[in-house]
Amino acid sequence: MFVLNQKPARLCDGLNRRQVLHIGGLGGLGLNLPALLQAKEQSTGTNQDACFGKAKNIIYLWLQGGPPQHETFDPKPTAPKEIRGAFRPIQTTVPGIQFCELLPRTARIADKLAVIRSISTDDNVHSSSGYRVLTGYQYQGANARTIQSTDWPYFGSMVKMLQPSTALPGLSTVWIPDIMRLNESVTPAGQTGGFLGRQWDPDRFIGDPAKSGFRIDALKSAIPDLQLERRASLLDRVDQSFLKEHQGQKTGLFEQYQQYAFDILTNKSAHRAFQLDQESDSLRQRYGTRTWGQCLILARRLIEAGVRLVHVNWPRDPGDSAVDNPLWDTHAQNADRLEDVLCPQFDQGFTALIEDLEQRGLLDETLVVAIAEFGRTPKINALAGRDHWGAVFSCAMAGAGIAGGQTYGASDKHGAFPAKDRVDPGDITATLFHLLGIDPGSHFQDRVGRELRLTEGHPIFPLLGVQPATTQRTNPGGDLSRFGTLDERPILNSDFSDSDHLNPVTFGSRPKGWRADPILPSSTNNAFGVSLNDSSGKPRKRHVSIGFQIEQGADGFAIRKGQKALLAQEIRNPRTGRYLLTAKLRTEASSQALWEQLFLKHWVCRLQFFRYSDSTKNPLNSETLQEQLIRFSPEYHSDSPIEQHEMEVLLTPPGPGRNFAIGRGLGIALVLEKTSNPPLMLPQGEAQKGLLHLDQIQLEFKGRFRDENVTV
Repeated sequence: MFVLNQKPARLCDGLNRRQVLHIGGLGGLGLNLPALLQAKEQSTGTNQDACFGKAKNIIYLWLQGGPPQHETFDPKPTAPKEIRGAFRPIQTTVPGIQFCELLPRTARIADKLAVIRSISTDDNVHSSSGYRVLTGYQYQGANARTIQSTDWPYFGSMVKMLQPSTALPGLSTVWIPDIMRLNESVTPAGQTGGFLGRQWDPDRFIGDPAKSGFRIDALKSAIPDLQLERRASLLDRVDQSFLKEHQGQKTGLFEQYQQYAFDILTNKSAHRAFQLDQESDSLRQRYGTRTWGQCLILARRLIEAGVRLVHVNWPRDPGDSAVDNPLWDTHAQNADRLEDVLCPQFDQGFTALIEDLEQRGLLDETLVVAIAEFGRTPKINALAGRDHWGAVFSCAMAGAGIAGGQTYGASDKHGAFPAKDRVDPGDITATLFHLLGIDPGSHFQDRVGRELRLTEGHPIFPLLGVQPATTQRTNPGGDLSRFGTLDERPILNSDFSDSDHLNPVTFGSRPKGWRADPILPSSTNNAFGVSLNDSSGKPRKRHVSIGFQIEQGADGFAIRKGQKALLAQEIRNPRTGRYLLTAKLRTEASSQALWEQLFLKHWVCRLQFFRYSDSTKNPLNSETLQEQLIRFSPEYHSDSPIEQHEMEVLLTPPGPGRNFAIGRGLGIALVLEKTSNPPLMLPQGEAQKGLLHLDQIQLEFKGRFRDENVTV
């Protein structure tokens, strides 16, 4: 399903005005028409330079949650470990400019980028800091967590009003793939037309272009509450004194706005823009086939269709709205989440977008901005995360009017505060207006006659240019193969086919994979523990054996109460929702009687979910999530058929408005534990064994998707 403004709609042929949601009520909803025209007339551009009006379009990438400056565009390799983090910097294509190693592809297009390293809001709150970035103004109310009609307009609403698309004015400013929400109950201010009125809201298209068979069912106007029977009814709502005074001098522009709704519904290029299956499979894979990458393709297609500004929100995965590391808000597991989920997707999609625009000749007229509401704390916290930090953060720009191959501003040695050329968010909005050909110093009147300036900021002229900031180039660093294809990253390695060995439980959090204790060589015939073995037949297939065995003539040994054999793995990208854990295994013993006497009477087998207790991520020292385990008794089969054991787990937040604590990470384990007294004696000279042969452990996640009925 794909909807505009949260309401499904169906496209029909033979549309009439009765079926269209018109744009109307200008005076009642916000800016009156005379004031609108005044603002439009004043945006003629002063202090123009060669880059004024260079950008015909903007693709605005909103990295909700706040990416850490240290692990993206502003690494601090000489800072202490608790500040610099787990990753090293790499050289980009521009001498002297380094990015984090998690952005190897972005490092290869640094000559096209201008990176600002000194943005500051001095605000650590998602909603109000985001409001300042999206509007250029500081929030004046008590709480920016709720949209108000008195809010300062989102900068894209100003663009929609003052610089509408000439090809597709009805879709001048578009948001995909969702509205911005901090959680299911918080829709922050700064993403609407505010006091301008709802007719200047961005058109919000909600849907997932990564889904198979993605289609748009309909396009709908941005004002669902205002339906007019005919054009005359709209004219009746206009300030009549204005019409009398001007005698139709300005009604041409007004008539143009009236046609926007029809443009939205009837424009064929707009509809074709949403047909992503027209793109080649190779290009879609180049962007990344998850939601983020496909949204970027859609953004490019919308720009080609005539949309002036496309705002792409970082997509929220199902189930991550109620955990302590959602989106880029990495309060926990910062390094793991960046490496497993966030940076690979951004790196792949962002570079693909820049390169694709350039190859199509669109980059010279399209400005691309990657930004967020703030950064992350310099010091890593007790949960291996970074917290909110508005004191300094980074953004990247490329395209029309931007001189690539440079950084602007600088943070201090710890990435904590601006050290040079502090940038206010208003300066960024002023830069965007300037590049679009809108004088940021323009004034307009609101509904009560107040004289207001578009933005209090000033364009950052050192960023601008029609040539790169430098022509010098160097060989970039970083490993392009580090993240694989990134198409569907598993949350678990389900089998052992690619494993050459098992890692010990004290190995550390990276690389991901199976860990075991105690680990036995596959050739061991007299021990208790875990071993990796080859199954008979071709092609080679591997399995893990867990249990005890003693061969004929071997020395005996005793197994005491509490001894465990464990196989565990960390879950990638843990979120709230429903999990299904399935273990496929076989049993082996000398006889059924031996199995019942030596195994079932002495051992407990269990599957479990757990939370890591400390930074070592040792699964032996973990916290089992309450009731998130099952015990099972595998049966003996002489012909060793595959036996399947399942457990279903529901991870939910502890209460409304609260997050589920991921902590230092979650994992799954298969545990075999000796629970009986006295010690189990395996005597010398007798062949005895009790083994579980594990072929596969699957973990399926079914997250709860967003509530489509939640509206702005």
